[in-house]
Amino acid sequence: MAKTKKEIVFVTGNMNKLRECKAVLQGFDVVNRQLDIPEFQGEPEYVLMKKAEFAAKRLKEPCFVDDTSLCFKAWNGLPGPYIKDFLAKLGVDKLPLLLAGFKDKNAKMICYIGYCEPGKKPLGFAGVTEGRIVKPKGNRKFGFDPIFLPKGSKKTQAEMTWDEKKKVSARTKALRRMATYLKKRN
Repeated sequence: MAKTKKEIVFVTGNMNKLRECKAVLQGFDVVNRQLDIPEFQGEPEYVLMKKAEFAAKRLKEPCFVDDTSLCFKAWNGLPGPYIKDFLAKLGVDKLPLLLAGFKDKNAKMICYIGYCEPGKKPLGFAGVTEGRIVKPKGNRKFGFDPIFLPKGSKKTQAEMTWDEKKKVSARTKALRRMATYLKKRN
């Protein structure tokens, strides 16, 4: 008898993120729910926990959310969780200009996955990829991937194949941590 996959709800309106989650979480049936979640302000971990708690309470079912930060070393971690707003206002072509006056172009991508069951405290899983900011190269359809060059790579994340990207992806690292947790508790 074939074993059925455990359903897990991912709250996102970003179909690229959904596709990535489904590819990484192959042991689960990833179901998408869209929900308008407020833009919480604060440190990345706080933002993530509030988003996860809000989603589980509204949907009345266990679910997970993601929040990705792009942290410039020269800017003491900014734009961090506000990268979505920076991308919307500046675009991927102008984002590297924020570091024009700095020698240090180092950055890290941090993906936080927040899993929450209604009425319980959310759990956070983080994945980090170190790298640096470069002029845009590659496919411009996925956030800041065209300007993020992972450490040790000659390609931006936007230039990588899916198999190359998932080896360095902060989201993949965070998703695997969550999957390990969920498999152990079941």
